[in-house]
This record gives sequence, structure tokens and C-alpha cells, in this order.
Amino acid sequence: MSESHILISDVAVFDSRTGRRIEHQSVVVEGDTIDWIGPADQAPPAGDGWMVRDGRGRTLLPGLFNGHVHLMGDGVHDGGALTDSATYGAVQAVINLEQTIMTGVTSVRDCGSIGGIAIELRDIVASGYLKGPRVKAAGRVITMTGGHGHSIGRQADGPWGIAQATRAELHAGADFIKIMATGGVLTAGVSPLQTALHVDELRAAVDEAHNAGKRITSHAIGGAGVKNAIRAGLDSIEHACFFDEEAIELALERGTIIVPTLVAVNRIVTNGDKIPEWVYKKALMESEASVAGFRAMVEAGVRVACGTDAGTPHNPHTELPTELELMVEYGMSPGQALVAATLTAAENFDVLDTLGSIEAGKLADLLLVEGDPTANISAVRQVLLVAKGGEVFRDELTAEDELFADEVAA
Repeated sequence: MSESHILISDVAVFDSRTGRRIEHQSVVVEGDTIDWIGPADQAPPAGDGWMVRDGRGRTLLPGLFNGHVHLMGDGVHDGGALTDSATYGAVQAVINLEQTIMTGVTSVRDCGSIGGIAIELRDIVASGYLKGPRVKAAGRVITMTGGHGHSIGRQADGPWGIAQATRAELHAGADFIKIMATGGVLTAGVSPLQTALHVDELRAAVDEAHNAGKRITSHAIGGAGVKNAIRAGLDSIEHACFFDEEAIELALERGTIIVPTLVAVNRIVTNGDKIPEWVYKKALMESEASVAGFRAMVEAGVRVACGTDAGTPHNPHTELPTELELMVEYGMSPGQALVAATLTAAENFDVLDTLGSIEAGKLADLLLVEGDPTANISAVRQVLLVAKGGEVFRDELTAEDELFADEVAA
């Protein structure tokens, strides 16, 4: 449902620049844009036909970002084994897109799909034909010959080979580049601790991506690979389970953003009886390190953005609230976790000029929840309203709000 004007009245607004709520605010949306925000007692009167919602006792957040998904996998019916079928992957992706936006996630970053599925889906969603969040797509991951993700990736070796592969993905329409600096859990025959592409190979990809004005991220689990990726100049690192003091110093020096995907490992080790033993053993090996590394990076002030690795085993596309809860359990304040899922994530998506905070002139991607998620992060599960670019995708508010609209207009 698209509304010409939306007024959310007397609501607590989450300020993603400070990580705090601002009480007794009102927000006006006109078309696809936030038109006005300020004290509730100074709000413009609602006009005829405006959609008006009561914000009292509720919190308005920017639409959330999931910085690491695989739209072609649902993590449950496919067991987390990313399909090599374009048809099956596309069908799953359509379902995942709709489920995602209903949770208040209005932007996702697809970190690897077969062929050009995610790139095409990005454009189909943007056209309005499919219901779903905004999509940033990496296209195919770039990996060494036989490396992690080779079944859905573009295999290449040596700096020039990597440069050519990067150019090919950019030409295919990738929004950003995803490269593999280490082995991983879900590829048979490789270890997550294995160092894959070397610094000169990683740097070749960085140079090509940045030359094209695009960001680049790397899958990296083992400590040596994590540090190789930071040294090579990548903008962000996915997972970073083995994150030691040297990695912290490098990340702080370079401003590298880490997307820890805590829920991905958690879901494997808590469902060990339902997945292949070789997958479980590798995840168990990195589980403790993942928590310790996250605690250390938070304490040191390393920049963190939120992502779930949705599509991996028992990790469906509705699990961003669980990721936020784990981030808080392992050392972040609720406000910090919400910043990781809004402002920092928007920077990592390269959309900070239009999204990531509730400010006049920005696109109206909004999430209204019951209660105060800065006090109890689980309040993000109490979704009342979701809008993307002013279009309402979910509205759980009752007829009482229609009466409230008459009260505001009177």
C-alpha cells in the first residue's frame, strides 16, 4: 500500500547517530521521502487522506539492514546447502525477499549467488514487480581454484586472474565485489583456517573494485586470512572469527568494517544432529573463537555492521533479531547493535546519503515497533509497521489508530 502522506505522531525516534531514543517526536512522510521530523507538539496537522499512526509507547527506527544474505538459500528446506539450480534458487529467493521485508529489514546485501540471480532480482524488486527489501548484489563470489564457494563462484588465480574475474563481475552488474580470503565451513575439503588468496591477489581485486567506484568485501575466518584482507585494503570483512590483537590494530588503523554473522555459527552448533558431521565439526572449531573475537572487537571500538549469513544451515532470512540479540549478549549495548544494523550498515552499503537514519530528506524506510529496543533489544520482534520508500508493506496497527487519526486531525 502506497500513501501520499504518513504521520507517525508522538513517537520515540531512534537516533542512529547517537544510539539513543528521542522521545515525543513526530515524523511526516511525503511520497517516498521523510518530509519533516521534530517535537510532536510542533508537528504539522494531518491533511485529508493522510495515514496517521499513534506512536505513543512505541519506537520508530530506520529500516534495518542485513549486510550478509544468500537469497537463493532458505537455510531450512535446503539444509543450508546453497543450490546450484537457478530455478530452485530463484523460487526460494522470491519467498525469502517477502519474508525479509516483513521483519523490518528494508535493505539486504546478497554476498554470493549462482549466475546473475541476485543481480536480476535486485532490478526486479526495484521495478516494483516483486515485494522485498532493496538489494545490493555481489553476483558470483571470486575464489581460488577449488576454494570456498567454488560451486557458486568464479574461480581465478594470481593477481591478473583475480583482476580479470573482478572486472567480469563488475561488467555483469555487481554492486560490490565479494572475494574469498580463507576456506569455509560449507565447502567440502577446505578448512576455515586455510589461507586462500594471497595479499597481492586480494589487492588486485581491491584495485579493480575501487577503480570502478565499488566497495569490496571478503569472506575471512582464519586469522592469517583476516589480516591479509585488512592489509589488502578491503572495505569490510565477513565473519572474522579468529580476530586477534594484531587484527584489531589493523582494523582500527584502516577503518575496516566487520560483519560478524554470529547467528550463522550459532545455528550450526546448536543443530549439530541435523546437519552433516563434517560441517558441524568445522563450525564447532570456530564457535568459541567467534564469540571471543567479537567481544574483543567491540571492546576495542572496531566498526561493526550487522549481517546474518541468511541461507546457511537453520539460518532463515527472518533471523536478524536473533543476530542483534547475540550481539548484545556478547558485549554490545542495544543501542550499539541498532547502530550496527542502521547507520554503520548503511555506510557499508554505500547508501548513507539516503538511508540509515531518520532525517528530513532521506528515503522513508521505517520500522515501527512496540516498546523500547534500546532497553530490550528483543523489542525489534514486535513489528507494527514497515515502510520502504514510503510504501507500507506491513501494518499491524488496530482500528484504534483510525480513531487516533481523527483525534489528530480535529
